[in-house]
Amino acid sequence: MNNKFGHNTIRDPKITIEKNIKRKKPILDREPQLFLGVPLPSWIELSLIDVCNRDCSFCPKSDANIAPNTYMKMEIKLIEKMISDLKRIKFEGSFTMCGYGEPLLHPNISEITNLIGQFWGIEIVTNGDPLTKKKLIELYNSKVSKLVVSMYDGPEQIDKFTDMLNETNIPKDFMVLRDRWHKGEEFSDYITNRAGTVTNGKQIEVKEMKDKKCFYPAYHVQIDWNGDIYICPHDWQRRNPVGNIMQTDFFEIWNGKIHNKYRKMLFKGKRDELPCSTCNCVGTVHGSKHYIKWLQSWIK
Repeated sequence: MNNKFGHNTIRDPKITIEKNIKRKKPILDREPQLFLGVPLPSWIELSLIDVCNRDCSFCPKSDANIAPNTYMKMEIKLIEKMISDLKRIKFEGSFTMCGYGEPLLHPNISEITNLIGQFWGIEIVTNGDPLTKKKLIELYNSKVSKLVVSMYDGPEQIDKFTDMLNETNIPKDFMVLRDRWHKGEEFSDYITNRAGTVTNGKQIEVKEMKDKKCFYPAYHVQIDWNGDIYICPHDWQRRNPVGNIMQTDFFEIWNGKIHNKYRKMLFKGKRDELPCSTCNCVGTVHGSKHYIKWLQSWIK
């Protein structure tokens, strides 16, 4: 069944996931950039604000005991410090804004994207609720490269967001619509347990991931609203920060002892420490080239 814009309204969640992987692949699986012989991340994820207006059952935000809304937000001075650190190492990767909250709820998001967008590409992942025609134009004009809208209510949202886009002069490929309205096991087959914080639907058993490698810390870095850095986006309980960008230079954290300890463990398939010991994520979808470069850098 198609809607009035020709979009198929009956979708397989597996297809949605496959499209998501395909969209990210050119960025995440590119030839790794090296600095002083060390592979740099290709993807930096910013958690701009610790609040979400929704409480989806497959998200840790549905449980205030695990991921409460604190309303804390990233400050401009942190963005400026991060940019300075990244320019020093001539960072060539990209940014995504998603993290532990709804990024469009940050009151200064356009100022932030203007600052970062001078140097690097930016993808924003949103539930679309705060999005208006005015906000859409504002984001496009503030150097955002791609707006990914996750639709949780139903196929009727396709028309809503397509109409909004068509009322502007913004290129059609600026907005990516992801159908996430699938319920229960139908969707949960294709999501993770967020390092043990979500049990919604049918999940891969954590024990099945024993001895399975994970490449997340090879190519990805997560920066929280306060500057804390995590090895991946699944540590919703913020159990093991590897450093803070307001206190330490980015590259020093990225190539630091704690970060490398996790890499060496996970590259061998050892998921013995939190948050990895409770995680069921298949961590080898992306990052194989970075993984190889890291191994080579340790041999030299």
